Amino acid sequence: MGKLDGKVAVITGANSGIGLASARRFAREGARMFMTGRRRAELDAAAAEVGGGARAVQGDVAELSDLDRLYEIVREEAGRIDVLFANAGGGEFAALPEVTEEHYDRIFGTNVRGTLFTVQKALPLLRDGASVILTGSSAGTTGAPSFSVYSASKAAIRNFARSWIQDLAPRRIRVNVLVPGATSTPGWHGLSQTEEQHAAFKAASEAAIPLGRMGNPDEIASAALFLASDESSFVNGSELFADGGQSQI
Repeated sequence: MGKLDGKVAVITGANSGIGLASARRFAREGARMFMTGRRRAELDAAAAEVGGGARAVQGDVAELSDLDRLYEIVREEAGRIDVLFANAGGGEFAALPEVTEEHYDRIFGTNVRGTLFTVQKALPLLRDGASVILTGSSAGTTGAPSFSVYSASKAAIRNFARSWIQDLAPRRIRVNVLVPGATSTPGWHGLSQTEEQHAAFKAASEAAIPLGRMGNPDEIASAALFLASDESSFVNGSELFADGGQSQI
């Protein structure tokens, strides 16, 4: 038996990286998958890779009408959500003097506004006792130069979980934050503008991790599976760090 047999799972930002790795893992464990992402071709390819009837619903979590359409499809085809992984997010470097209104709006629009309404609009479909997973970041705990807007957006995610477990206590819905560190995903590698910058960024990141290496998406997906499954039935409002120890020193 799989750890998610009979469960309906929704993952946002599922077209690549941690979201795709988690969708693959959830499906192998028996979940019926709904996957969403902004890029249609990439999302369709990801759903085909996941297999098992995984449903691809193209959309942007920062667009509330896209979320409405996603959940209408889930309602019509599955009728409920057992696991919601609000994973969609992104970041860009900008030192404080370089931060623009557009930079702020883009990052907070996806990471904070998008996460808020991803969860809020799912509430009518979330079954009592469901698991909600939010993607945080080690940057939200430690901070990083030229990364303040992204770091602040992920710090907000942490407080969402602390507050929402109280809002949702009558329904026994668990909300936890999965905190990846530097992970080898297209998004992470896309943060650097040149090969030289990328090499320096990678070396600095690995030097700050006690395990001495970056994570891979499958490792983060294993942590997501724990939070999604009944094995974490008494874990609520927590931060699960999957960062090689970077945030603990």
